Amino acid sequence: MSVSEPMNVSGRGDALLSKEIPPQNKPLHLGAIDIGTNSTHLLIVLIEPALKTFSIQLAEKATTRLGEGDFESENLTDLAMQRVIQVLSRFKDLANSYEVDELVVAATSAVREAPNGKYFLAKIKEEVGLDVDLVTGAEEARLIYLGVLSGMSFGDRSHLLVDIGGGSTELILADGQDAKALTSTKVGAVRLYRDLVKEDPIPPKRRAFLMSFIQGSLEPAVDKILSRINEDENPVLVATSGTAMALGALIAAEESPTVSRLHGYGFTKKQLDHLVEDLAVLTPQQRRKLGSINERRSDIIVPGALILQVVMKMLKTENLVLSERALREGLVVDWMLRHGLLEDRLVVQGSIRRRTVLHQVRRFSVDFSRAERVAKYALQFFDSTYGVLHFQNDLGRELLWAAAMLHACGIHINISSYHKHSWYLIRHGDLLGYSQSEHLIVAAIARYHRKSLPKKRHESWQLLTNDSQREIVLEMALLLRLAVALNLRPKNAIASIDVRTDDSEIICELIPESLNKDVSLELWNLKKINPIVKQLKGIELVFKSRN
Repeated sequence: MSVSEPMNVSGRGDALLSKEIPPQNKPLHLGAIDIGTNSTHLLIVLIEPALKTFSIQLAEKATTRLGEGDFESENLTDLAMQRVIQVLSRFKDLANSYEVDELVVAATSAVREAPNGKYFLAKIKEEVGLDVDLVTGAEEARLIYLGVLSGMSFGDRSHLLVDIGGGSTELILADGQDAKALTSTKVGAVRLYRDLVKEDPIPPKRRAFLMSFIQGSLEPAVDKILSRINEDENPVLVATSGTAMALGALIAAEESPTVSRLHGYGFTKKQLDHLVEDLAVLTPQQRRKLGSINERRSDIIVPGALILQVVMKMLKTENLVLSERALREGLVVDWMLRHGLLEDRLVVQGSIRRRTVLHQVRRFSVDFSRAERVAKYALQFFDSTYGVLHFQNDLGRELLWAAAMLHACGIHINISSYHKHSWYLIRHGDLLGYSQSEHLIVAAIARYHRKSLPKKRHESWQLLTNDSQREIVLEMALLLRLAVALNLRPKNAIASIDVRTDDSEIICELIPESLNKDVSLELWNLKKINPIVKQLKGIELVFKSRN
C-alpha cells in the first residue's frame, strides 16, 4: 500500500473498509491507538500468523492530557480535544507510512465519562477520518489482561494486574486461562491531581487524606478481587502503565543501575514507600530533574504512586513485577482473535516462551537448522547427565534450550567473539515470558558457551545476582559447549548420540549419519572441552565413535 492509499481506519468492531486482510500465512502490519486520559499512544506491530505472535515495530507516545477537563461541567476542553486531534493526525500519517493493513483506535476513561465525549468522537471522525471505539471500564480491564498475557508467562499461578491510568485504575485477577475478576475504578493520577491536589508538594495531612480517599474508592474492587482468591493461592502482583514504569525506573536507577529494560523488573513495597517519601517533598520542577520523570509527569507522579501504595497495602502484597505490555498490546491480541489468527487467548499464553525465542531467531537471521541441532544435543546432554554434570530442574532445561537456539545470533557482527555479541543482543532484545533474571541467565549461558570461563570483572557475570543463578549458567553453558562442538560443520555429521554416566566418567558415543562417516573432527572438538569439564566437575569425558 502506498502512502496515498487509504488504510482501514475502523474501530475494533467494524468490517474492513478499503483493504482485504492478507492471507493468514502472510505477515501483516497492524496499528493500534489508545486515547488515554494522560497520553495518546500509537503501536505498530508486525503480526506473524505462522508463529501466532507479533513484534513491535514502533511505539510512539504524546502527552495530550485529555483529562484536564472543565471542573464544573466535566466536559473535555476545546484545547485538550485539539491536542489529541493533532496527535491523531500525525499518528495516522505515521501508520500510513508503515503501510498498515488496519488501524484500530480505542478511547478510555476521559472520553467515556465526559458529557461531550461522543461529540469528541464525531469530531475525530470528521477531522481525521478515524472511527474510535469507546471501551467500557470492564472492557478496558479485559484488554489490559490480554496485553499482559501476550508478554508475560503466568505459569500455574494467578496474577493480580494493576493499571494506574490518568482517569481510572483497573484491577484484574487472572491466570493463564481466564480473567477471574475485571474491575475499573474512577480514580487515576490525573483525576486525583486535578480534583484533590491544591498545592504541590502535597502537605502530609493532604497526603493522608488522599490515601484514605483512594482506599475508599478502591474498596469495592479490592473486595471483589479478594473474594475470588482461593486460600491456597498466592497471586503475583503485576503493575503496568506509565506511572508504574516511571516509579520502577527511579527505583532501578538507585538499586540496580545496570537494568536495561523494565519489563519483568520487580521491586518491593518498602522500596516504593521510600521513593514516595523522597518524591513527595519535591516540587514539580525538582522532580523534572530526575532522569525518569518528564515534564508532563512531574506533577501526577505522586498521586499515581499513592494509588500504587494503597493497592499494595490493601492487597497485602510486598512485591510486584512490571509489565511493559498493557491495553495497546491487548488491542492487537483482540484483533488477532477476532480475525481468526488466534484460536483463543490460550494460544497467546501457552507457548509464549518458545514463540518469542523463535521470533528472535528469525530477527537475528540465525541458521535455524543448525540452532535446532545444537538445541537437540544440548537437551540430550541435559537429560543424560543429571546428577553428574548438572543438578538443574525443568527451568534449567528451558533456559538451556533458549540459549542454544540463540547462542550464535551475534555471529554476523564479529565471528571471532560472537559469543560476546550474542550476549549483548539477547540481553537487550525482547524475551517475552521470561523474568528479568531468567533473561539474563539465557544471555549469560550463550556468553559462556565458548572460550574463557566467567571472570568477576565480566558485566555478564556481575549482573547475575546470586550463586544459584551463576550455577545454572556454569552448568548449562558447559552442556551448550558440548552440543556446539558436535555441530561445527555446515551439514550434520551425527545421527544421534548415546551418553552414559557413572560417578567417575561420562561416555559419549557418537553415531554417524552414514556407515563410514568420519567424525574425527567432532571427537577432536569434544576432547578440547575435557580440561573445562575436569576443572568444573572433576570428572573425565570419554568420547567414542560407533562405526
